[in-house]
Amino acid sequence: MFVVIFLVTVVLWATLQHFRQRQRLQQIAARFGGPKPHWLLGHLPEFPADDIPGIFERMVQLHEEYGQDLFNWGLLNDHMVIVSSPENVEKVVMAKQTQKSMIYEFIEPWLGRGLLISAGEKWFHRRKIITPTFHFKILEGFASVFNREVSVLVDRLSPYADSGQEFDIYEPISLYALDSICETSMGVSINAQHNPSNQYVRDVKRMSELILLRIFHLLGSFPRTFWTLMPNAWEQRKLIQRLHDFTDSVIHSRRQQLLAAPEQRKDPTDEDSLNSKKRHTFLDLLLNVTVDGRPLSDADIREEVDTFMFEGHDTTTSGIAFTFYQLAKHPDIQEKLYQEIVDVLGADFRTVPLSYGTLQSFPYLDMVVKESLRLLPPVSNIGRRLVEDIEMNGVTVPAGTDISIPIFVIHRNPAVYPEPERFVPERFSEENTQRRGPYDYMPFSIGSRNCIGQRYALMEIKITVVRMLAHYRILPGSAMCQMRLKTDLVLRPDKGIPIKLVLRQ
Repeated sequence: MFVVIFLVTVVLWATLQHFRQRQRLQQIAARFGGPKPHWLLGHLPEFPADDIPGIFERMVQLHEEYGQDLFNWGLLNDHMVIVSSPENVEKVVMAKQTQKSMIYEFIEPWLGRGLLISAGEKWFHRRKIITPTFHFKILEGFASVFNREVSVLVDRLSPYADSGQEFDIYEPISLYALDSICETSMGVSINAQHNPSNQYVRDVKRMSELILLRIFHLLGSFPRTFWTLMPNAWEQRKLIQRLHDFTDSVIHSRRQQLLAAPEQRKDPTDEDSLNSKKRHTFLDLLLNVTVDGRPLSDADIREEVDTFMFEGHDTTTSGIAFTFYQLAKHPDIQEKLYQEIVDVLGADFRTVPLSYGTLQSFPYLDMVVKESLRLLPPVSNIGRRLVEDIEMNGVTVPAGTDISIPIFVIHRNPAVYPEPERFVPERFSEENTQRRGPYDYMPFSIGSRNCIGQRYALMEIKITVVRMLAHYRILPGSAMCQMRLKTDLVLRPDKGIPIKLVLRQ
C-alpha cells in the first residue's frame, strides 16, 4: 500500500511540475509567433516526417506566416526559440556566455570537444591558439594546394564537356574539397578525385549521412540511451574508430618527422616562419604549439584536425556548388564574371597561378560569391544554448533555452533585400554594403564564435570559380529548376545539382 501511495505521489508531483513549467513557457510563447501546438506533440505534426527537404521548406514557411521570431514546441514541454530579428540575434550572439545547442552533441563522438563544440575556458584558449593559423601569409601557402587540386578537377570534368552529358556537379566538387582539406590540414594526399572509392573518402561521406539520419530520427534526441541501441549507432561507432585511427596515424607520423628534424620544430606563425616559402599545415601548428609549457596531446590535436576537416569540407563543397548553380542559371552574370577574369589575368588567364593577393583584384567575383552565400548559405542555421537569462520581446527567456538563428531566413528579409529571391551580385557593391546592418548578412556566423576559417573558405571558393570559368561555360541541367534543399548542419541540394559544361574556345 505504501508503494502505491508513493508512486501516486510521485506521478502527481511530476504532473504538477509539468503544468507549472507549461504555464511559464506559454507566457514566453505568447510573445513569439507560431501555430497552435498539439497538447502532446507540440509542433512536430507541422513537419513531414518522411520528407527531409519538406521539413526545411516548412520551417521557412512558418517564418513567412508568423514573423521573424518563433516559439517552437516539441514533445511535451520540449521547446526552442527561433530568432531572426536583428535585435534578438544580436542579444544571442553577443551574450557574454553561450553554449552550442543540443544538435551539436550528435557530432561530438567524431569531433570530440574541439573548437566547434567546446565552451568556456577550453574554447577561449583553443580559439587563441588556432586563430594565427589563418594569417594571410599562411593562406598564401594553401593557395598552391587549391591551384593544384582544381587543375585536377578541371581535367576530370573534361569528358563531360566533350560529350555534352548532363551530370551532378556536387559530387566531384566534394571530392576536390576533400583532397584540398586533407592537404592543408594534415599534409597528406588521399587522391579522392582519382580514387573516390578510397576507404577514408567513403567513411567521411557515410558519417555525414548518419548525422543527417540521427538528426531527423525520433530516438536521436536521446543520445545516451535509446540511440546507442540502434543499428546506425553501431555502424557509426565503427566509422568513427576508422576515422580516428586514420587521423591518429597521420599525427603520429608527422610528430616523429618533427622530432627527427629539430629545425622544423618552429612556430609556423612566428615572423621567420611566415616569411619563409615553406608551406605549413594546420597540423604543424598544433604539433608545435605549447600550452603552459606543455605540447597538446594527440587527442587534443585530433579533435581540432577532425573539426577543421568537418567544417572545411561539406561547407566549402556547398559554397562552391551553389555558386555554380547560380552562374548556370544566370548566363549574363557568368559572362560578365568571365570577362573580369580575362581582364585581370591577361593572356595566361587559364594557367597563371592564383594567390590570396591576386584574388583581391576581382571585385565582381567578390560580389558574385557573397550574393551566392546570401541566397544559399552553406550553414543555414546556427544553434546556441543560453547560459544566462536574456530579455527578448518584452519577456525573460531563461538560461538553458535552446536558440536557433536561421541564417537562410535572415538573408531573405525583403525589408533588407528587395526581391530577395533574385540573384543580384550588385547588392554587395561598396555603396550597397554600407546600407545593411551587421546582423543582416552572416554566412559565417557572427560574434565571438564566428567561423574562424572564413578567409580560407572564400579563397578556395574564388580560386575554384575562376579556374572553372576560365575553361568552361556552365549551363543548367534539365532538372535544375526542381532543386530542393535539405539541411543537417550544412545546407545541401537534396538530389545534386545537374549541369552541363561547354569548353571555352
